[in-house]
Amino acid sequence: MAIPTQKPKLKTSFKKARTIGPLYTGGPLAITPDGLKLATCVAEEIVLTNTATGVELNRFAGDTESITSLCVTASAKYLIAFTGSLSLRIYDIQSLEPSKKKIQPTRTIARAHEAPVHVCTTDPTSTLLASGSADGVVKVWDIAHGYVTHVFKGHGGVVSALSFNYPQNPGSVSQAGPIRLVTASVDSRIRIFNLTNGASTSAGGGKPEAVLDGHVSVPRGLDVSPDGKWLVSGGRDSVVMLWDLQPMTDSANKLSKKPKSKSTAPPPQLVKTIPVLERVESVGFLFQDPGSCGTTDGLQFYLGGQKGRISVRNASDEAEAYSFGDKVAQAQTEEQEEQRQILDVLYVPEAQTIISVHADQNITLYSLETHAVSKQLIGYNDEIVDATFIRSHSSPSSSTSTDLLALATNSSLIRIYSPESLDGRLLEGHSDIVLALASSADGVYLASGSKDKSARIWAPNTETSDTSSWSYSPIAVCEGHAESIGAIAMSRTKPEPGSKNPLRFMFTGSQDRTIKMWDLSAVSQETFTAGQELRCKSLTTQKAHEKDINSLDVSPNDKLLASGSQDRTAKIYAIDYTPTSGGVKGELRHLGTLKGHKRGVWSVRFCRTNRVIATGSGDKTVKIWSLDDYSCLKTFEGHTNSVLRVDFFNAGMQLITTASDGLVKVWSIHEEECKATLDNHEDKIWALAVSSDDRTIVSGGADSMVTFWEDCTQKTEVEKESQRAALVLKDQEFQNYVSLGDYKRAILLALSLRQPGRLLSLFRTVVSTRSESDSNESESGVKLLDQIIKSLDGTDVVKLLTYVRDWNTQAKTSAIAQTILYAIVKLRSAESVVQSFKDSNVEKRIEAADPDEDPESSKPVTNGETALKEMVEALIPYSERHMSRMDRLLQESYVVDYILGEMDNGMFDADFSDDEDDGMEVDDVQ
Repeated sequence: MAIPTQKPKLKTSFKKARTIGPLYTGGPLAITPDGLKLATCVAEEIVLTNTATGVELNRFAGDTESITSLCVTASAKYLIAFTGSLSLRIYDIQSLEPSKKKIQPTRTIARAHEAPVHVCTTDPTSTLLASGSADGVVKVWDIAHGYVTHVFKGHGGVVSALSFNYPQNPGSVSQAGPIRLVTASVDSRIRIFNLTNGASTSAGGGKPEAVLDGHVSVPRGLDVSPDGKWLVSGGRDSVVMLWDLQPMTDSANKLSKKPKSKSTAPPPQLVKTIPVLERVESVGFLFQDPGSCGTTDGLQFYLGGQKGRISVRNASDEAEAYSFGDKVAQAQTEEQEEQRQILDVLYVPEAQTIISVHADQNITLYSLETHAVSKQLIGYNDEIVDATFIRSHSSPSSSTSTDLLALATNSSLIRIYSPESLDGRLLEGHSDIVLALASSADGVYLASGSKDKSARIWAPNTETSDTSSWSYSPIAVCEGHAESIGAIAMSRTKPEPGSKNPLRFMFTGSQDRTIKMWDLSAVSQETFTAGQELRCKSLTTQKAHEKDINSLDVSPNDKLLASGSQDRTAKIYAIDYTPTSGGVKGELRHLGTLKGHKRGVWSVRFCRTNRVIATGSGDKTVKIWSLDDYSCLKTFEGHTNSVLRVDFFNAGMQLITTASDGLVKVWSIHEEECKATLDNHEDKIWALAVSSDDRTIVSGGADSMVTFWEDCTQKTEVEKESQRAALVLKDQEFQNYVSLGDYKRAILLALSLRQPGRLLSLFRTVVSTRSESDSNESESGVKLLDQIIKSLDGTDVVKLLTYVRDWNTQAKTSAIAQTILYAIVKLRSAESVVQSFKDSNVEKRIEAADPDEDPESSKPVTNGETALKEMVEALIPYSERHMSRMDRLLQESYVVDYILGEMDNGMFDADFSDDEDDGMEVDDVQ
């Protein structure tokens, strides 16, 4: 007996569930001491992001100039930024709640420096801020009050690094000791200033307490050990220097006991010069054993720079203890090497995390406990050209898997995201921009095609069971095309459970106008050896089109291949794949050509349930073709620009399309109409992916934005049904009120239902109940109308005035409008009406607020007083017109009365007298 299956319903409603936008576009970064909030620069604004979830928490308003320096106080109370306009902006972030509204600064100093500020830092007590500018001036600020405490000049150029020397270990140095500031500039010298006493104070002329010579290039990193006795410096001269501050510290302690002594402190001593064979951009102390204070035993420092990895070294023996990240491959180009180098390193002791910031705008978080990647935040995706869903096993011993999103952007690196946490990974392997992606039938393997004329197969690493350190590795490479590969498709047949050969074949389409079929039967995770990619064999090469091949797709049964090209055609091929004793044999046979498009075909896609295929073209149309006779069955028109991606979903009943107009459209194939239009992009949408359960649609475009659309059709239908049921109940309630003559409640209900037609009819009925006694007992002349107006709350008064404004524009309804308006003016005070508009305006703001939309980008709602002013200005001219009309009618009525009076008293009498005179004359004649 056949099991009845329920026909799937059309999906007509989608909500924007999540977006992946630019997180970091370059510039300085800062992180809170707990490691949970990361402040980054996106264009001219600062974005605060939750590092655990990757969700944007707040966005801080800028001054239309780029951010040049950024820091967070140790107390996590203030976020401090310097901009290109030379202004200092301080934001209070201590009690900040997540919001879509842009945060304004609590303090702004218009011209903090005379030149751009490139470095700034705060002391451990969150009291002082030090900033160094490009003109060699260092200023120390009181953060709470916003004034300058010290000004240090004399640096030989741009100030490149700053660090406070404020000992935090009470067991080694008294907290009452002097506070020092260590600076470095492009003159390669390091200067130490005493902020508490000595020549560095304002009274002493701001001279440095010590000047350290040793570097031959600009020092980019400075840090002082927690006990205040060691200074480490690293620069672009590829060396790290360790300085002993002990003599200065001991002298300061002696001077504090003998304040009248005039002896000067001895300068710090250079202890070690450590060659690191790379340009250093950041350096700092990582760990210090409390029992080894005063010695280098147990003291470690980190450095990051040209090689793109963080190296941790022991200060005692100069040996590398361990490192974070992989070295930049020597085979890569100079441009790729520059993109992967480290620009800054952030150390978060409280969270046991160290963060590397790379030149390609990617941020990697490492755990100091596991020495592995804990999370990777991808700052900027540039133009997104393709996307696909893949599945990654959480561990080698577990069969559970999660959906991941792979993106091809305007880069040689493939991005892979975990949609839940936005944790990303960068896959290195291609040497040029990746143009196309495809996933295997089971979703485990990923295929990519690039401008480097090669295609690669990627598989998840199963060497570790740590879910936080997941990654992918290239296991096979396909080389043989003469031009870049712009289309790729893999076999759609799922492998048998436990099969040693999970893959069968793959097709690649190139700008050389050929399609190649590749044998993947020997490719698997088990046969992969680290660092050794399997070179796949080409089974056949087919000269397919006259122009570039844009898209490929394999039918669900692996029997057919479709190709779309710029030559305005799509072609269908039969796939002959035969395993033999010596290997496999593969061929392509041309079956038919789909002609009908007027521009190039950008996308082809087989339906998984019917023998049809869909094509999207630059002529703004989508066509569905029969695979039996290759005729065009349907044509969908609706996009205003080239259709770039097409896909079937919902059991083949619906179609999804994306286009250059920045819109995603969902179509009903049977009804041949658009059921939903999804808009969240500002440029061409090149990427489209549908999840395996058809519940999530992902679109990515040239605007660097990725949008997750979730199906909410069922929820929307339930809400509409509940609203419909509530409306029926209220309608029945309204009818009951009218039948009982309870006009007061009926009017209140009509106002809540927003039904102006019924409302007008009710007020006509109410006004018609006017009696002679009402004129003396009521303000408006209708006692029932007075009771209704008095019972209305503020929001209802605003609604009623809105309808009165509309009724007042027509002569036949103006009488009712003027009667209601007169009653409101008589019975409601001006203050109450103004307050009603203010309260109603607040409700409008709440109703109009979209949680996924930036309020700054939407049109602002007018305030209550402005709305009342607009209402009055709309009522006055029509009221004056009605008044003039009534005056004319009154004047004309006097004329009519006069005429009628004359007709009664004058004209008729005159006629009668004439008759009498005529009669008398006759008699006289006789």
